[in-house]
Amino acid sequence: MRADPPPKQAQRLRTLYDYDILDTPREADFDEIVALAAQICDAPISVINLIDKDRQWFKAEVGLGARETPLETSLCSHAILDAPFVEIPDTLNDPRMADNPLCAGEDGLRFYAGALLVAPNGLPLGTLCILDKEPRRLSAEQRNAVAVLSRQVMKQLDLRLALRRQSVLMSEADHRVKNSLQTLSAMIRMHARGLTDDSSRDALDAIQRRVQAVASLHGQLQHNTGRDEVEAGAFLGQVVDLLQETAPAHIEIGCRSDAIALKAGAASAMGLIVSEFVANAIKHGFPGEAAGEIAIDLSLVDGCYRLICQDNGIGSASGGLSRPGGLGQTLLSAAAAQLDGTLDTALTPEGSRLTLTF
Repeated sequence: MRADPPPKQAQRLRTLYDYDILDTPREADFDEIVALAAQICDAPISVINLIDKDRQWFKAEVGLGARETPLETSLCSHAILDAPFVEIPDTLNDPRMADNPLCAGEDGLRFYAGALLVAPNGLPLGTLCILDKEPRRLSAEQRNAVAVLSRQVMKQLDLRLALRRQSVLMSEADHRVKNSLQTLSAMIRMHARGLTDDSSRDALDAIQRRVQAVASLHGQLQHNTGRDEVEAGAFLGQVVDLLQETAPAHIEIGCRSDAIALKAGAASAMGLIVSEFVANAIKHGFPGEAAGEIAIDLSLVDGCYRLICQDNGIGSASGGLSRPGGLGQTLLSAAAAQLDGTLDTALTPEGSRLTLTF
């Protein structure tokens, strides 16, 4: 006989569907649980089953060889209407299952024991069950083991649900941060256009570059599974791409990096240094329409990180002793101090060069 629908069926189904587990592939985490349950109970069949509207679906099973069956033949659909743990020593002596075709015949299922899979709201989703083709009883230790394993199944499901919800929230937060940074960047550009004072314009340009570097860092962190570090090559590549977009067409910017993972704070400081060097190289190193190149290189040498930024501009021919000055130098010094690093800048006949060791 088919079981009656459980109480609060609509809410129970919504709860089940929230887990997004139905019709997913087999997974070792759940396969190992049913294998262990069968071994502990010395039974040929063990199943993690979830009761859908018109079927029972098996997330994992041993000894059954199926992924789902209709509710008309479901033993577990009766179990979820009963106590937290249901044991039926002989199914043919139970009026709910005596006419079930799965229980009839020489190879019929004659023994059933199931521990409910209960969601945090108290509603049953299915069972972890043990089946045998001979009437029998479980020992107290076996019943306890099945109950414990059923709770482990729910912990796995709850953890996955929590991680999925966290991912959704992080995605929404990521979207909002990106929008905020884009809005801020647009406002900076708009205000910079109306300025005639060089120092004020330089300050806004520096802020603009900082916002762009932060946006790049944020994007890298969002793709790094929650760790507070980024792959330096990818991050530098994004920073350089943004700088290239605003650079004159006659200046090419390139970068190279060893396989290095940096903490977010270190990457942020390094991104600022790269941005400032490139901005000053473009401003001072290539007067007029002089073509040139700017190269960024990050390497790991003798246990220290070494960042080299250099251009092939006019260098010392500009008449200056070093670059940059004023606000740019203050930003560079502050970033180097944040890294507890050593910063060296120089102008040569071959161009400008910055070396940061940290």
